[in-house]
Amino acid sequence: MKLIAGLGNLGPLYAQTRHNVGWLVLDELARRHAASWRSVTHAEVSELRLGAQKVLLVRPQTMMNASGRAVQPLLAYFKVPPAELLVIQDDLDSPFGLLKLRHGGRHGGQNGVRDLIARLGTDSFDRLKIGISRPPPGRDPADWVLSRWADHERPVLNELVRLGADAAELWAGQGLAEAQGKYNGTDLRPKQADESEPPEVQREDGGSPRSP
Repeated sequence: MKLIAGLGNLGPLYAQTRHNVGWLVLDELARRHAASWRSVTHAEVSELRLGAQKVLLVRPQTMMNASGRAVQPLLAYFKVPPAELLVIQDDLDSPFGLLKLRHGGRHGGQNGVRDLIARLGTDSFDRLKIGISRPPPGRDPADWVLSRWADHERPVLNELVRLGADAAELWAGQGLAEAQGKYNGTDLRPKQADESEPPEVQREDGGSPRSP
């Protein structure tokens, strides 16, 4: 068995906030596989199969800062080692539109990951990090992560959720290296023209100044 935990806060007030993007990915996975949710102590869980692999989806019901309180007992009960855990989280230090997959590392100020590391006694679990960008100048990061998505962000958000679910499926079926190879560094930010060099000027004979 493998376990995929999406981090977020409980209740409709937080459902569509940046901090809850992990839950959106879990909802997409459950929808794809017609999996239903059931309540256990401190969490909602949903079981599904990806090929021969049994996967438990976990939405902690403890609020973000106590995420480990929900995840650690489930890992212990099902005898799932931390190496078979994928945590889907928001990431302030990545621009909105960027997906990253990694194994281990520090919490980077993400309090749900901080609590997981503390309660598991290790940082050796996999992460799917979905960039939400730093807040605009003068805005408190704590307020920013609890803000709702703007309408113009929705198309990119929907694609991030879809690709995040794809990456989680590949992780569960084929492992972190395969998922990294296909999805790590996925960047949905609008591409801007490179203005570091002036545009080429066509010669009278139709060639380019750089043509031999």
